[in-house]
Amino acid sequence: MTDQRWVYSFEDINDALEMYKGDWKKVTGLLGGKGANLARMCSIGITVPSGFTISTECCNKYLELENEFPEGMWDQALVALKKVEENTGKKIGDKKNPLLVSCRSGAAQSMPGMMDTVLNIGLNDETAKAMVALTNDERFVYDSYRRLVQGFGAIVLGIDDEKFEHPLGNYKKEKGFKFDNELKADNWKEVLELYNKVIMEEKGMKFPQDPMEQIKMSIKAVFSSWNVPRAIQYRERTGIPHTLGTAVNLQTMVFGNMGEEHSGTGVAFTRNPSNGKKEIFGEFLFNAQGEDVVAGIRNALPISALNDKLPKCYEQFIQECAKLENYFKEMQDVEFTIEQGKLYFLQTRNAKRTAVSRFKTMFDMVEEGLIDKKTAIKRISSDDVDMMLHPQFDPNVLKLAQKQGKLFATGVAASPGAAVGKMYFSSKKCVEMAKEGPVIMCRPFTKPDDVDGMFASKGLFTAEGGATSHAAVVARQFGIPCVVGCNVLIDEEKKTVTINGITLNEGDWVSIDGTTGSIYSAKIPTIQVKLEEQKHFMSILQWCDEFCAKEGIRDIKNGPSRGLMVWANADTAEDATRARSFGAQGIGLCRTEHQFLGDRAGILREFILTEDKDKKKEALDKLEVLQTKDFEELFIAMTDLPVVVRLIDPPLHEFLPDLLELTREVYELRGKGEKNEEKELMLKKAEQMHESNPMLGLRGVRLSIVLRQLVAMQTTAITQGAINAKKKGFNPVPEIMIPLVGHPNELKEIQPEVEEVSQNLLKKNNVEIEIKIGTMIEIPRACLVAPQLTKYAKFFSFGTNDLTQMTFGYSRDDAESGFLLKYVEDDILPRNPFKSVDQIGVGRLIKMCVDEGRESQPMMDIGVCGEHGGDPKSIKFFSQAGLTYVSCSAYRVPVARLSACHAILD
Repeated sequence: MTDQRWVYSFEDINDALEMYKGDWKKVTGLLGGKGANLARMCSIGITVPSGFTISTECCNKYLELENEFPEGMWDQALVALKKVEENTGKKIGDKKNPLLVSCRSGAAQSMPGMMDTVLNIGLNDETAKAMVALTNDERFVYDSYRRLVQGFGAIVLGIDDEKFEHPLGNYKKEKGFKFDNELKADNWKEVLELYNKVIMEEKGMKFPQDPMEQIKMSIKAVFSSWNVPRAIQYRERTGIPHTLGTAVNLQTMVFGNMGEEHSGTGVAFTRNPSNGKKEIFGEFLFNAQGEDVVAGIRNALPISALNDKLPKCYEQFIQECAKLENYFKEMQDVEFTIEQGKLYFLQTRNAKRTAVSRFKTMFDMVEEGLIDKKTAIKRISSDDVDMMLHPQFDPNVLKLAQKQGKLFATGVAASPGAAVGKMYFSSKKCVEMAKEGPVIMCRPFTKPDDVDGMFASKGLFTAEGGATSHAAVVARQFGIPCVVGCNVLIDEEKKTVTINGITLNEGDWVSIDGTTGSIYSAKIPTIQVKLEEQKHFMSILQWCDEFCAKEGIRDIKNGPSRGLMVWANADTAEDATRARSFGAQGIGLCRTEHQFLGDRAGILREFILTEDKDKKKEALDKLEVLQTKDFEELFIAMTDLPVVVRLIDPPLHEFLPDLLELTREVYELRGKGEKNEEKELMLKKAEQMHESNPMLGLRGVRLSIVLRQLVAMQTTAITQGAINAKKKGFNPVPEIMIPLVGHPNELKEIQPEVEEVSQNLLKKNNVEIEIKIGTMIEIPRACLVAPQLTKYAKFFSFGTNDLTQMTFGYSRDDAESGFLLKYVEDDILPRNPFKSVDQIGVGRLIKMCVDEGRESQPMMDIGVCGEHGGDPKSIKFFSQAGLTYVSCSAYRVPVARLSACHAILD
């Protein structure tokens, strides 16, 4: 007999706590979120139906044993079941007072709708008669019995759910019923016979009459559901480890379908999951059981309807919701049932909600004193910040669409955001068509099997269901715009959806607004939300900055005494203004080559091509005027904050016409006996400048050494731009960065010239501005000679894209479009090193460079610019490595601010 404990009654929470020395995280890992929370509710006096939990460890052992119970588990379950019988005064399989139970999954991390539940276990032909005698409600009993047979057939026996739905739908249509609650006892008996036939036809067996066999098979099915495809995909999408396993909860059934007056079932949130408002938000169905509300098969009533019929239950419900929120100190998502006037809580969990709601609830809970700022920040994820960037419809086009009568339908605004795409009616079709363009899913209601299509869709809407339906909950969690309960008529055979006499066909363009609950039969363009107008969002990010400044103090050999700052990449004043509005504390990368695009490319081309010194100077003078204005505007936009300007980096041939195309044009002209001097000269220059591998050719500092005029021009423009801004009353903080340095002598060659040009210009204008000169670390050799580089550089900035390319020997463009995906899929690489920095190889070079650079210059600022600067995993590493700042695109700044704070608080 094994000593391993597999089973815990809900009252045994102290046993688990003692085993893990009060660590709730480990207890939740053992009992699953649902089991742990049921036990915790019991401990604070919340009314919970009696039951027990079979641990996640048992699930993993069961799967390891290839679907066999581990030694001792079943015996322990029988002991726990005996305790439930004593608590309830009922007995499983008893012909006078039978105990009925549910069998539910419960992973350590919430996976709503991903795994399965079997209800009403214990019913059979004999116990059904006993239940009729006890309740005097034959309709209720046979409704419950058919639910067991249907759920058992689909979940335990693996029969396609449609095999049960179609006979029921046909039966209701034949009898003239619209909703399930219209069927009488005799109707359910007839449906039960139809279901029994389905099981016999599909599996060649009868529905098992032995309640203990029902329990045993259901436990196995719930354990096995851990590895169904939709659960695996959900975990992959959310980052939940596949090794956790699910617990199983066996719990006494309580019935909400025991009449229209005093029984029902509901789902509620202790605050509004869409906008975060402090109000009970939920739905209730009278005379309903189990999954009716969650599945959205019937349109539910608002929770306030409970107050009209059962005011005492409603008052108790409100009080206990407040008790739960105060205990867990987090917004709760609860499921509850009222059985003949008595309230039971079936589960509670931390609520899934929109990003807007999360930011508001975290802010409010801090204001209310429920939690502190650190806790609030830790509860917000980078995904929450990303979801704040969800688009909205262009108001002008939307207004036009409304005037044109394009509003097709309205429903419950379940998950905010705007989405546009072609409409399809099945999960499979959505996945297929999403490869060709954006899609919108349209379903009567969604089930767990639909998650593939939901993830593939830009948005979805359903004919049925409410704000707590499966569609709404999953959509909110993943930031998918969603409208539910639209009351449209869907014909899946004809592939049409109709309302108010208007019909749309599959493949038509639709636009949905999950914020207002509107659906439009038009293709409406979207625009980005203005984050700076989101009060709670901006306030919490400000808390992040404060923690970074206050608690991020570190002693790196007397180095910078501040936490990781977040700067932005911006090439124009407009970009910089946007970045600053998002909270950027500086510009870490201004790419000057981006200022040579458009019409300016012709001026630069003239400089490259001409051999005439006067014309070359004339072209440079034009560029200097334009760049001076660019930098002046940029320094004004970023007044008081640093702006790192990188000298021109890409190969100059990029500003010339394509060599092959140019060669073809010239030879065609020659073939006609014509000669174009300009094109001939252009071809000659293009041939001279052509490189087999331009990424490793004449660019960066090498270009500055070969074409000194460009260095002088750009330095002059940067310095004069700063002078002009200073004279207008602003405080420019310019820094000049020399790119692609691999040898100290390259810096030695260029740095003095940059210094001389800038200082002479400042003296000439009698203006004092400190201009730091530093270098971009992109070449592995530069990391190895950091102390020598500090003789000439006052700051370092890692260009991790090129540093990754050169360290791995990969061309990013070729790798990402070629072999890199296979490398990740085959676990040759743990992840794409261009998305999240390679800490072992590239990271080691970075750490070496930081440590040795600071040996020479303890107060040196060292940052990183590029995509890695906006990646949460990379940011944590950069913080640990002792960097001063990360710089990323403007729209990644909010994510980086949160991630920088997480790196310090973790």
